[in-house]
Amino acid sequence: MHPPPRRSPLPWVGLSLALLATASQAQPAPQALACLIQPAQVAEVGSAVIGVVQTLQADRGDRVQKGQVLATLRSEVERASAEAAQSRARSLGELRGAVAALDLAELRRDRARSLKDENFVSAQALEQAEAEFRVARERVAQVREALRTATREVDTSEAQLAQRTLRAPFDGVVVERYANLGERFEEKALFRIAAVALLRVELVAPLPLFGQLKVGQKIQVTPELPGAQVRTASIVQIDQVLDPASNTFRLRLDLPNADGSLPAGLRCRADLGLAAAAKAPPAPQMNGAAAR
Repeated sequence: MHPPPRRSPLPWVGLSLALLATASQAQPAPQALACLIQPAQVAEVGSAVIGVVQTLQADRGDRVQKGQVLATLRSEVERASAEAAQSRARSLGELRGAVAALDLAELRRDRARSLKDENFVSAQALEQAEAEFRVARERVAQVREALRTATREVDTSEAQLAQRTLRAPFDGVVVERYANLGERFEEKALFRIAAVALLRVELVAPLPLFGQLKVGQKIQVTPELPGAQVRTASIVQIDQVLDPASNTFRLRLDLPNADGSLPAGLRCRADLGLAAAAKAPPAPQMNGAAAR
């Protein structure tokens, strides 16, 4: 007896691959995606100059407003320099003396002109009076320029003094305080500030959703926090460059949080709401007879 002929497994392999391909094509894209809630802004606040911490006016967890003083550095030298520049800028004695000398030189010049017209003085005497007047006039201009320079030095000194004061760059919360009284800082940050009035939601979406999501679209976000309610966020950015390794793209949403009730750093779920839209029946259309 001859053994029965062996059947080729190729048809079964082809059918299995076809079923897998059909299943993968029919599998809908997930409508709720994992996401992460982060602060809209985070800043490491440091000093532009080297200094020693003199005062601390904010601590971890404090809410701060834009421009609020966070800390000051020792500034005895800069303060003394600013006061000296202000004193020079307010000093008008030298200017008054130069103006008085100019008035006297002008009077002598006019008198010499009158006497020269009557031939009571020589031309050399008149030239000397004219020269003294010009010198006095230039002296007044020089003193006035010195005062303007002193005023600019006041601005420079005050700017250098202002660098010894650290202020909050925006409204937010102090996340970390790295500084201690008496500590010397050169390049390190003294505070870390996070803006939480507007939160940023980051999520990664699969490729099938690309083109279905638009900037400005409203998304329901559920924070993974006991008692937290569902929030509404808006899409503000959709990456136009996909990740070929994972076949995904990233989105960024803005989540209002004016009352500060929602902390940053939470995990969340973003309900895209596309499944309900896909299952919704199409709107009825009127035929020609009904329209008439």
